[in-house]
Amino acid sequence: MRSSVETFNIRTRQHRVVWQTERLFEAPNWSPDGHYLMLNSEGRLYRLSLEGDAEPVAVDTGFATRCNNDHGISPDGTCIAISDKVEFGKTAIYVLTAGYGEPRLVTKNLPSYWHGWSPDGQRFTYCGIRDNVFDIYTMGVEAGEERRLTFGEGRNDGPDFSGDGRWIYFNSSRSGCMQIWRVPAEGGEAERMTDSPYGDWFPHPSPKGDKVVFLSYDGDVFDHPRDLNVRIRLMDMDGGNVETLFDLFGGQGTMNSPNWGPDGEEFAYVRYFPEA
Repeated sequence: MRSSVETFNIRTRQHRVVWQTERLFEAPNWSPDGHYLMLNSEGRLYRLSLEGDAEPVAVDTGFATRCNNDHGISPDGTCIAISDKVEFGKTAIYVLTAGYGEPRLVTKNLPSYWHGWSPDGQRFTYCGIRDNVFDIYTMGVEAGEERRLTFGEGRNDGPDFSGDGRWIYFNSSRSGCMQIWRVPAEGGEAERMTDSPYGDWFPHPSPKGDKVVFLSYDGDVFDHPRDLNVRIRLMDMDGGNVETLFDLFGGQGTMNSPNWGPDGEEFAYVRYFPEA
């Protein structure tokens, strides 16, 4: 077994195994209607039903066949955002309509890696690398000029909107070790959320606006590799009441993109098993 797609309920503290496979699958998004998860594998996207034992179904993304694990379903379920490198050799962000098919380019500056929709579906946030500097940006879904929210204070990555759209949570190495920070979505001073001995990555605020789930590596781990013992942690929106929910073998691909269920009670993730 290589990948185990699972969910966790933060109230009952129960895990559910949705599907397991010998293949490598990553980064589950939970659909707004609650019926399926969307994941990536080997450059393609797949829909995995939560209502039976069906195998994942490939999503038509047109020419975009080198999608990574930075993808997500719009809040109203009519669009998906993908990050793909077929067209330019560097990762660009595209939006596809509900019927999927040919992607529409949104970002002109490359590389850019999508990470989160605004609650109203009008904007998204992403990590952009400009002159080897990793920073957080936002842009309207209909394209336009990107808005820069961080300014090279260490590596800034993994942004996602709060449920009320006021904040963007992200991870940053500006303090030395990678930690969770947040910045006003309209721009302003960044605020540190975690102060831990771990390397904290990929914060995802609950749609209910009460909790943030994130992934933590051991403090000596650089970047966000796969196949390590990591921990899934939970905190209040203001950074209080941090707790470790569980440990697992995972890392890269476990929950890179938004992964909460629509009711804010559960989130999805991928557990890995060592390759034989």
